[in-house]
Amino acid sequence: MLNKFGPSGSGEAQVQYLDGDFRVISPGTYVRCAVTGVQIPLDELKYWSVDLKEAYATPAAVLERHFPNAGTLKS
Repeated sequence: MLNKFGPSGSGEAQVQYLDGDFRVISPGTYVRCAVTGVQIPLDELKYWSVDLKEAYATPAAVLERHFPNAGTLKS
């Protein structure tokens, strides 16, 4: 199980993103996706960037952040 507080926190958590894990700095129940703004419950948080210090809701959001022009067709 990932490193988090129990249900005692409410609202948005402040999280330190580590390699393969994260540490809750300020308790809460969710973090926001840096790309979509959607709330990600801490127990469902799977994708983040250690370097950019941000969370992502889906693999597509990760790709959007790191390759923003990937969907653009070039002629």
